[in-house]
Amino acid sequence: MVTTRGRLDADDPTERVGSWDFDEADAVVLYVHGLGADAESARDQAYTAQLGLTAATGRAAESDGPPVIGYSWASNVDWEPAKQTADANGAPLADWLSAWADDDGRPIYLFAHSLGARVTGATLRELAERGQTDVLASVSLFGGAIPNDSVAVDGRYGPAIAAVDAPVFNFHSRNDRVLSWVYRASDRTRAVGHGGLASSSSAAPASYTDVEVTDLVADHYSYLEPEEGCLPRAVGQIGFE
Repeated sequence: MVTTRGRLDADDPTERVGSWDFDEADAVVLYVHGLGADAESARDQAYTAQLGLTAATGRAAESDGPPVIGYSWASNVDWEPAKQTADANGAPLADWLSAWADDDGRPIYLFAHSLGARVTGATLRELAERGQTDVLASVSLFGGAIPNDSVAVDGRYGPAIAAVDAPVFNFHSRNDRVLSWVYRASDRTRAVGHGGLASSSSAAPASYTDVEVTDLVADHYSYLEPEEGCLPRAVGQIGFE
């Protein structure tokens, strides 16, 4: 895991915790969780993503596929403070990704669930502003809890999506009632994770792709579940070896 919990004001906000024994891996996945996760839940969600990815890639064991690093941030607060914290994690995550590119260099595939999409959007904006556009292999949003016009070319995150040298995939499901009801009532917008880019918005960046997974995803918490989520489709879209 990488964590910024209780560390956002530190000189180095990110801290490595847990096992980092994956020297033989050719690439890694960074998983960014959403709202309401404490440290234990963040770790459990990252492990679920690891199990789902192992199943989706047809590997015999977890150690055979790309290892999943969890990015743990203090999202176990109310909605408005959580959005502010998500934004505040953009710079630390951009710092960490840049350091990884310099010190390690293995490709990173970023997976973001729910409000983790806001952390990711803030990170992409930070990377674009710094001109560090080549630190990610791809970005995948699962049930993204950000406005459905924010990914357009003239939206909050659209210019950064266009600038970053990585494809961005948005996996969305109309079965996601958390986004269609709770998010819409709380934020008074429609979520990109429910129906994709708003049809009334301007064009999407060239590197952005909506992928509907309504037929595979039954609810907000099933996107990355082994055997029942959308990772088999995601793996095919992303192009994991």
